[in-house]
Amino acid sequence: MVVESNNSNQLLAKVAEIYAWLDSKIRESADLAGQCNACGACCDLEAFEHRLFVTSPELIYLAVNLGVENIKPMKSSRCPYNINGKCSIYEYRFAGCRIFCCKADRDFQSTLSELTLKKLKSLCIQLHIPYQYSDLATALNGFAII
Repeated sequence: MVVESNNSNQLLAKVAEIYAWLDSKIRESADLAGQCNACGACCDLEAFEHRLFVTSPELIYLAVNLGVENIKPMKSSRCPYNINGKCSIYEYRFAGCRIFCCKADRDFQSTLSELTLKKLKSLCIQLHIPYQYSDLATALNGFAII
C-alpha cells in the first residue's frame, strides 16, 4: 500500500488526531470503557474468542512509525506485537486495541468503534487512499509480503 508523500504527512497527523480523540473519549467515559489490567489475554485472539479488524490508514500509520521492515506477519492467533504479555507497539496500537476492554460496556465499545471507523473511512476519501477493513492476520500477513 503506497501513499503519495504529500499525503503521507497529512495521513500520519490525521491518524494521530483520531487516536488522540479516541483516547480522550475513553478517558471521559472511564466507567463504560472499563479498566484494562494489561494482562495481554485479549492479544491471543483465538483463545479470547475475539476478532480484531484494522483499516488501511492504521496499517500505514504503524508501518511508517515502526518502519516497513518491522511489520511482523501473524503466524498464530496471538498478535505478533505482544511480547511477554505486553504490547510492544502500545503508542501506535490500532483503534480496536484502544477500544476493546474485556470489562467494558459492549454498547459503548460498539458506538465508539462505529464513530472511529467513520473517521478513518472519511480520511481515506479525503486523501484518496483505498479504504480496507480486514482482520489483523490478513492485514499483517498481506502487508509483510509487500
